[in-house]
Amino acid sequence: MTIRVLLADDQAMIRTSLRIILEDQPDITVVAEAGDGVEAIEQARRTNPDVCLVDVQMPRLDGIEVARALAAAPPRVVMVTTFDLDEYVHGALRCGAAGFVLKDAGPHLLVEAVRAAYAGDALISPAITLRLLRGLVDRGGRAEAGRPAQPLTAREVEIVQAVARGRTNQEISDELFLSLSTVKGYVSGVMTKLGVRNRVGIVAWAWESRMMDSGRRSAASGPGASVPGRKPSGRCSPTSRGLPNRGNSTPSRSP
Repeated sequence: MTIRVLLADDQAMIRTSLRIILEDQPDITVVAEAGDGVEAIEQARRTNPDVCLVDVQMPRLDGIEVARALAAAPPRVVMVTTFDLDEYVHGALRCGAAGFVLKDAGPHLLVEAVRAAYAGDALISPAITLRLLRGLVDRGGRAEAGRPAQPLTAREVEIVQAVARGRTNQEISDELFLSLSTVKGYVSGVMTKLGVRNRVGIVAWAWESRMMDSGRRSAASGPGASVPGRKPSGRCSPTSRGLPNRGNSTPSRSP
């Protein structure tokens, strides 16, 4: 089965580089390109790709708005950015993006991000996640986490913590001695309880709820335990055009 990808970036050279990397893989083909956000949405609806690789900053409509517009559609959106510590990328993830990678992360991570998104998973470097969400905390930007629609069980808390550490479903299956289908069921149930669209939403919620704070005990001590917070608003974080360039760094996946 071939994974159909749409590339959206306002720089033609970057689109060409991404195309070369992706089409070198036997299971990936680029079906369309877009030079701005509006064109990205139009092309996604016309060509129906499996995965959209979208730059954060683009003319007419930025990547965050593209992620929000396509959140309910079949394509999975992966943000490709130069920013590794930025609240607007966090906003994109909260609006439904399936993950993000840095432009200098290297071919392997880019390809794996596409495959993970296609599989319904999300590739998000734990190191980048920590810098992003802890950076928000350092600047006083941590949002209050929403209260789950139903209390999380102790096992669900373990699942949330594993997802927040960047574990894949297979890695969680191995670590917790659960079948892969059972893990998928837990992840789906957690997303429903938290009111989030994808695994990245679970990651954001875990950090906003302080579940992942250093030295903090598990947020649930038994099957009926709940996690504090308030009802999720379902709103996306605001977008901005003037993102500062905070420098690049190459992420690494967890073992």
